[in-house]
Amino acid sequence: MVVLFCLALWLLAGCATTPPQNGGETPVLTGPTNSTPVAVRPVTPGPRGTNTAPVISHTNAPPPVTHPAPVIIRPAPLLAWTSLARWAAANHLPGPRKTADSPLTTFTLNSPRGTLTLFLGSREAGWNGVFFHLGYPPEIVDGELVLYGVDILKNLEPLLLDPPLALPVRPLVVIDPGHGGINGGTVSVLDQHPEKEFTLDCARRLKPLLEAQGWRVLLTHTNDIDLSLSNRVRFAEDHRADLFISLHFNSAAPDRRQSGLETYCLTPAGLPSTLVRDKTDPLGEVFPNNTFDAANLQLALCVHHQLAARMGEEDRGVRRARFMGVLHGQGRPAILIEGGFLSNPAEARRIESPAFRQQYAETIAAALRGLLP
Repeated sequence: MVVLFCLALWLLAGCATTPPQNGGETPVLTGPTNSTPVAVRPVTPGPRGTNTAPVISHTNAPPPVTHPAPVIIRPAPLLAWTSLARWAAANHLPGPRKTADSPLTTFTLNSPRGTLTLFLGSREAGWNGVFFHLGYPPEIVDGELVLYGVDILKNLEPLLLDPPLALPVRPLVVIDPGHGGINGGTVSVLDQHPEKEFTLDCARRLKPLLEAQGWRVLLTHTNDIDLSLSNRVRFAEDHRADLFISLHFNSAAPDRRQSGLETYCLTPAGLPSTLVRDKTDPLGEVFPNNTFDAANLQLALCVHHQLAARMGEEDRGVRRARFMGVLHGQGRPAILIEGGFLSNPAEARRIESPAFRQQYAETIAAALRGLLP
């Protein structure tokens, strides 16, 4: 009996899983529970602090798991590097197909929802022709295409498997014109006109367009006033908004070359952000808006797809950030749009044009029209 009891304890210990850590043994990739484990190459440990969450930048390699972790198909999180062929088979999808070898090795995954494109060694990915950003790049291990489990859970499944974003009849959207009052935001490189002028004008143009489609629309402010980030979040909470969209324009000053569109949503727990600026980026941090990780990504890609297709600007993709206070406290799907660079003379000239801002508003309205029930 003692021998049998010890054997049972040993078997139970071997089934334990652990979340990723910054360091430790070589992680192990496993497929479904009846498959043979596939070893994953060691990953360089990230920085380690004392009694603090690790600070992760977009250049960090993903943290390895310290023990073998079985792949658990939805809805439980996948904590290991995972074979996409096995994941696809378990979810009744065609496996990944190599479609190019140059300039990057490219794979596609298809579902009835659309086509996902992955680039070997790159955090950039594509969804129906629009770029978004993974937490970690896919790799080849023992001849199989593998991806970090949290990326599968938070990026692939919302696109390939989850139902589309669901909204009530006559949904309420809060449009937030970025900045205002003494907080002018960035300024145009052409004539120093502040960002706040352009965001408020775009919001005013967008409101009647959405209302004509059947949306209920509120602006966090309709005049040139200073409004704290927390009050913008509180405004959406108080009115029980269904969606929140914050409008901004970008700057890379003194660099005048950067250009293009970016759309941001909150970084899921367990993944590094695309943009950190001078902030820390603790992977374990969870905000109220993380409840809407899947819907955030769907909303961001829906709007960004229309902007990238219609506005004629460079597609810089859907990106993730934790430091944006106007996003992380939201109790609803929420995104922030950077509609171009005021530090770029050519883009600043376009942004200063009323015709451009009207087209910008019409494009966002066209994207949101597709979400109406």
